[in-house]
Amino acid sequence: MIFDAHAHIFPDKIAAKAVAGIGSFYSDLEMHMDGKVETLIKTGDKNGIEKFLVQSVATVPGQVEGINNFIAASVKQYPDRLVGFAAIHPDYPDIKGELERAASMGLKGVKIHPDFQQFNIDCDKAMKIYEVIEGKMPILIHMGDHRYEYSKPQRLANVMDKFPKLKVIGAHFGGWSEWDSAADILGRKYADRLWVDTSSSLYAMTPERARQLIDTFGADRVMFGTDYPMWDAADELERFDRIPLNEREREMILHENAEKLLGI
Repeated sequence: MIFDAHAHIFPDKIAAKAVAGIGSFYSDLEMHMDGKVETLIKTGDKNGIEKFLVQSVATVPGQVEGINNFIAASVKQYPDRLVGFAAIHPDYPDIKGELERAASMGLKGVKIHPDFQQFNIDCDKAMKIYEVIEGKMPILIHMGDHRYEYSKPQRLANVMDKFPKLKVIGAHFGGWSEWDSAADILGRKYADRLWVDTSSSLYAMTPERARQLIDTFGADRVMFGTDYPMWDAADELERFDRIPLNEREREMILHENAEKLLGI
C-alpha cells in the first residue's frame, strides 16, 4: 500500500489559477498536475496510491471556512481514499471555533504555510493555533525556504519547545532548500512527536542524501509525499525507489507511519 501524505487539492473552477499561483511563487519549479480532485484519484489509481492526505492553504482569513467545507466535501466524496486537514490562518477571528467545526466535519489535522501566509511560525499570533490543537490533532507545516525567515527550522524548534504535546509534520524533510539546517536543528530531538515528509525534496538530492536524512529523522518518522499538483506521482515514486532502503523501512515510509499518526 502507498499513502501519499502531502497533496493539495482545489475546486475545479479555481484549480488552474491556484496551480499557476503556486508555480509563480516557486518560479524555478514546474507544475506537473492540474490540482483537481478527480485527477488526483486517477493518478492514484495509475500509480498504486490508495490514500492521500489532502489540504489547501488559506492565504487570507476569509478563505478559511470555504476551504474547510471543500476539503470535508471531498473527503465525503472519496471516504476510502482521502484524509483531510483543515486550513487556518493566524488572523482568523475564531480559531478555536473553526477548528472545532473542522473536526466535527471529520478533518483530522491542520495545515499552515507560513511563507504563503506571511507569518513566522513562532510569532505571538500563531500561538493560538498550537494552543487549540496541542494534544488533539497534528499540524502539517510547510518548512524551509532560503528566501524567507517565516519557516526556518529554528522557529519550529522554538514552537516544539513551548508546546511539548504538539504533534507536527514538518513538510519537505523539515526544511525545503534548507535540508542541512533542518537536520542539524531538528533531527531526532523531537523524535516522539515530529514527523517529516519527502515531498518536494527528492528531486533536489541524491538517493544517498535522502537516505542520510531518513537516518537523521528516523525511518519511523518519515512519510512519503508527492506535493501534488507540483510533481507527478510516477516520478516521485521512481525517485523514492532509488533510495537504499530495506523492505521494513519502505513499508513504514510508504504508509505505516502515516496510518499510525492518523489513527487509520
